[in-house]
Parts: sequence; C-alpha cells; structure tokens
Amino acid sequence: MKWLSDQALDRLRAAVDAPDLSGTGYVLLDKLGAGGMGGVFRVKDTALGRQVALKMIGIVDSSGELSARLLREARIIAQLEHPGIVPVHDVGTLPDGRVFYTMKLVQGRRLDQHRDELGGVPERLRTFQKICDAVSFAHAHNVLHRDLKPQNIMVGQFGEVLVMDWGLAKLLDADIPAQQGAPQQLPRSEEDASKDTAHGVVLGTPGYMAPEQERGEVEAVGPRADVYSLGAVLKFLLDDSGRASKALSAIAGKATAGDAKQRYGSVEELANDVANYLDGLPVSAYPEGPLARLWRWVVKNRAWILLVVAYLVMRAVFILWRRR
Repeated sequence: MKWLSDQALDRLRAAVDAPDLSGTGYVLLDKLGAGGMGGVFRVKDTALGRQVALKMIGIVDSSGELSARLLREARIIAQLEHPGIVPVHDVGTLPDGRVFYTMKLVQGRRLDQHRDELGGVPERLRTFQKICDAVSFAHAHNVLHRDLKPQNIMVGQFGEVLVMDWGLAKLLDADIPAQQGAPQQLPRSEEDASKDTAHGVVLGTPGYMAPEQERGEVEAVGPRADVYSLGAVLKFLLDDSGRASKALSAIAGKATAGDAKQRYGSVEELANDVANYLDGLPVSAYPEGPLARLWRWVVKNRAWILLVVAYLVMRAVFILWRRR
C-alpha cells in the first residue's frame, strides 16, 4: 500500500474543499479562511474583472437550514449600507446546490492581529469609535450583531475599519425584505431560520458575549448585549497599553457590567463617553470631584497656562531688573 505524504493530503483536501464555480461567473483564486458554516474564498468576478470574497456553506445542505441561514446573513448585510460594514454584491447557488454570496474583498488585518501596530491610547480609541459607529448604525436598523470580537473586526491599510461576520445577527422589530434574484425565500423570523435560537442555546464567543447571552436567554438579548461585547473589545484594545486612566477604565467597566441595566443604554452613549474622554470632557461613567475637574481643566489647557505663567515670570524678572 502506498502512503500519501502530508503535502499530498493537503492538496487533496483543498481540491475536495474547493467550490465548483462553473456557470456562476466567478473563477476560484484561493481560500481565505473557514468559519462555522463553511469557507471564504478569493474569486475573480469575470463580468467586472475584479476580485471579491465568496462565502459558502461547507456541505451540501439537504435540509435547507444552513442555506437559509447563509442567505439570511447576506440579506441582513445587504440592508446595512455603511462604510464600516462590508457590502454584499451577489447571491447564488453552486452546481451541487450549495448556497453562496459574494462581498467586497477586504484588504487588511484582523483587530487581534493589528492591535500592537496601533499607536497610543488616542489612536486606539479612534479605531474603537469607528467600530461603535458601524454597530450603532446596525442597531438603528434593528439588527444586533451578537458576536463582536477582535477576530470579527478588520482594519484596512488606510485605517478603515469593517465589522465582519454577521452570521449570528438577530433581528429586532423589523423583517429583512425579500430581495429579487435570491435563490429562495428567507424565513420571516429568526426562530424559523435556525433551531439554535431556542431558549437555552448559547450563541457567541466566551469572553466577549454578555452574561444574559451566555446563559442562553435569547429574549433578554438586546442592544446592551452588543454594548457588553464592545466594552470587552475596548478592554482588549487597552490591555497592553499600560496607560488606561481611571475614567477610561470606568467606561469599559460600565459597558461590561454584569447587569444589563447598569450598562450604557445604547452604543451611541458608549461612543459619546469615549468622544468626551478624547476631548478632555467629563464622562458619565466616572463622576468627578472638584479637584479632579480642576486637574482635568489644567491638563486640557496646559499650553495656555504655560504661556501665561511664562509671561508672568518674564514680567516679574523685568520689573525686578528695572528696580535695581
């Protein structure tokens, strides 16, 4: 019996894993990664001559459940037209029946890989603000992400930030409308889309999901669950900085409070506190006494204070010299 080498086995796995794109208008280039439902591939759009990312389910789905979930994910993202959310271009079906969708090919690195390349605290907070902006936009359109973490955030070559992987997204009070050209009709509710939304089933990533989410309390998971995850992302950004102030630590602490009622009421409130911190203004998460307010005022206006002090010193020296 002839044994196959590891390299041969890897090539065989890649060949089996590679999607058959015949008749789709796309040409396979390489594989970018794998997720819970399937894989993501770099492909060429032959009609427009550009490279895009193609996401597909990993197995032939006889029940149609995985296909419905993937299509639902694509439909949700397609409704969220925002610079911080990757746009969807197309949906379709492979010759073997597996569903796919294509989206913008993001050039960059995941936040967990890119953090150490960010500068000091201000630059990290500005990156965090961009994340909050995208999530706040989604919330305004009745969509929760439910799996916010550094691995699902991409930072581009020019500082652009994209929130990725909306596979666990939850709709609040609005249905995603039907879209022309979709291979099949999406379920009208999240519970119809997948059985994993039942009470007691945990969806998310440990360390980044809210306690109510970790307990499987589906009905209790709302915008404040994403606030918790963003707070955990903020802590991740500050973990190795060594310069997080008490006010900044209080912001992260309020966002990740165990009791949802003690957190920020919205992502916008969290982002506003971060903006106030960057501008040297008071933050709601950290009540200040008179001395703390005075010190913050001094720090904020230190340039003008130094100029005034320098002028007074020079004036005093001049007066003393005239009297001699």
